[in-house]
Amino acid sequence: MKKIFIALLVVATFAACDIDRLPHGSMDSQTIVGDPDASLEALLNGMYAQLKAWSDPMHRMGEYAGDNMMIRGSSTDAFYEFLSYARTPNNYRLTQMWDSGYKAIAQASNIIDMIDEGQSAEIDNKIGESYYVRGMMYFYLTRAFGRPYYQNPETNLGVPIVNGTPDDILNMNFDDRATVKESYEQAISDLKKAEALLTLDKTSIYASKEAAQAMLSRIYLYMSGTYSAPNTEYAQLAVDYSNKVINSGKYSLLPRAQFMKYNTFIPENNAETIFAIKRVASEFSGFDHYYGVGGMYANLGGMGWGEMYASAKYIDLLNETGRNDWREDSYNLVDARAAFIMPTYSKDANTGNYTEVFRFVKEDGPNNLNYVQANITRNGGTITAKEGDDTYTLTVIDANQETYSIEYKDGKTYSGVIDDYITLNRVYPQFYITKASLEGEESHLHSPVISRLGEVYLNRAEAYAKLGNYSDALTDLNTIRERSIVNGGYTALDADNAGTRIDKERQLELAYQAERSYDVFRNGKELTRHYPGPHNQFDDISATDYRVVYYIPQDAINSYPGTLTQNPTQ
Repeated sequence: MKKIFIALLVVATFAACDIDRLPHGSMDSQTIVGDPDASLEALLNGMYAQLKAWSDPMHRMGEYAGDNMMIRGSSTDAFYEFLSYARTPNNYRLTQMWDSGYKAIAQASNIIDMIDEGQSAEIDNKIGESYYVRGMMYFYLTRAFGRPYYQNPETNLGVPIVNGTPDDILNMNFDDRATVKESYEQAISDLKKAEALLTLDKTSIYASKEAAQAMLSRIYLYMSGTYSAPNTEYAQLAVDYSNKVINSGKYSLLPRAQFMKYNTFIPENNAETIFAIKRVASEFSGFDHYYGVGGMYANLGGMGWGEMYASAKYIDLLNETGRNDWREDSYNLVDARAAFIMPTYSKDANTGNYTEVFRFVKEDGPNNLNYVQANITRNGGTITAKEGDDTYTLTVIDANQETYSIEYKDGKTYSGVIDDYITLNRVYPQFYITKASLEGEESHLHSPVISRLGEVYLNRAEAYAKLGNYSDALTDLNTIRERSIVNGGYTALDADNAGTRIDKERQLELAYQAERSYDVFRNGKELTRHYPGPHNQFDDISATDYRVVYYIPQDAINSYPGTLTQNPTQ
């Protein structure tokens, strides 16, 4: 029988295929209706389990397509297409994100369709959890496979709306993709229903009223247009839902010192986490420590590939208000978010000492940037740097921060820092990223954060700015900024600088949480990646580029019971 990927967890589908056993997390409808309270727990566990498989490609699609990271070289892994923008429909990671997302939708729909509301607060809450997961999935799928909302949402295609299985499954014929507008409306409808049903207080690894409200604040922000052409109706709704979360009093921003260890706390013990997809150490063997998200960003304790690093652009952004010094003898982080970066300093094998270098980024041929780590020599107040046979005298920019400039042999002036030598992978210094690792200090264990209070403040700041309320926008922006940068708040915000400053703060704060590329494009901006790495460094991606959205996986098109229209190829 034709594979029906969307209905994998629907009992009737398996009965039609004459399979006696039921899939994990599923059970027959008679059992469910007869004892809903007992049955729901197993069904919910199955639904949440789908999020674990979904979260891996979701992260890679959102983060690798941005400008916070670089990779040491090209890769045969399917994820390289996300980074290189070489879009193809035959990508198993795309398929994994799509399939897992729709399996979660199917599991949630089963619960919604089979269980009557109003039996008890506990049962209603579990139904609410199902609405939350379904609404969240529709949003995430639409932002990946549908164009940014400000671009003709009434006609651009989103994703198929498939809420359960028709009675006649042998002759089912699902509708083609809904529009972006219709897909967002489905997500909003589900999340509002979740908001109404979720009345019990549970830990942040379960859906909650505030999790639904936080997701609605983000969705309305995505619908709020660009800074130059805002949709004030949706901007106000983003403010309203942000207010509900912030004013609930259930969450608090971690103090600076604790925030710098955010990745090490389990989500249930993190006062800032609103919803996270719980992972436990028993799910990770040594093999998985390599292939999980964090394993690409760092090698910790001998575990992980450690092939993707913080980009020079992100490092510069961290250093914008003052140099972050990761060196052991002069450790000083100006921006708390620099705590999630771990350079791999290396001692000289002969002397046992660190080697001082002047590190900068230079033009290395047409349309190519690369790092230089040139050994330095100090002679009184004069510092020289040697690269090959060439010696240069450094010019002071800020002696206290050890930032200098160099008049290079190509006639250009470059700026950089005196630092200890960082080991290279191929030709790139390894600025490891630990934000997706070290939960409970367990190597690369990581429970992906879907919503946290820091994001909600930034959602409200942006929405306020789009409403022209720059005073309240500044207050929210500085609430986040001054936590990370002591006395680093802005003194003013206005129409000329709000977009730049708020987007910068979102990039700093939400890096390595799969938000960056979507944030750039939904505001009609251009993604620039003018920094070292094997990517096409000067292929700037505009928000209207066809590559902004991913192709529908070809496997999904082939197995879909009906027409499933592909995204444009140019």
